[in-house]
Amino acid sequence: QVQLVESGGGLVQAGGSLRLSCAASGHTFSNYAMGWFRQAPGKEREFVAAISWTGLNTNYADSVKGRFTISRDNAKNTVYLQMNSLKPEDTAVYYCAAAATYSMSWYPLHSSEYTYWGQGTQVTVSS
Repeated sequence: QVQLVESGGGLVQAGGSLRLSCAASGHTFSNYAMGWFRQAPGKEREFVAAISWTGLNTNYADSVKGRFTISRDNAKNTVYLQMNSLKPEDTAVYYCAAAATYSMSWYPLHSSEYTYWGQGTQVTVSS
């Protein structure tokens, strides 16, 4: 069992930045690929970014590419999402998720491939 707790959300003006953190506890953090998803009101949950357990492989949704950066610190059992140049359309509840793996390079892109989820943190970007 892995417990995930997100933090760092809040209200920011368009063009601003936020850094989300997701602290993990339970099983060995380095055995898990990690992902960030988001869900806006009335919309389905969508993929934002993913990172392999080594941290060497990452992937981003086209809508955030070049603005968001996913990273992880396995010593601190934490994954981060640095969000720059925020836009009103980035407003959503952001969730981190974990998927068990022994692959050094793999990360899932679909929510159904993740086993554990955090409770979410609200990000609101005002225009």
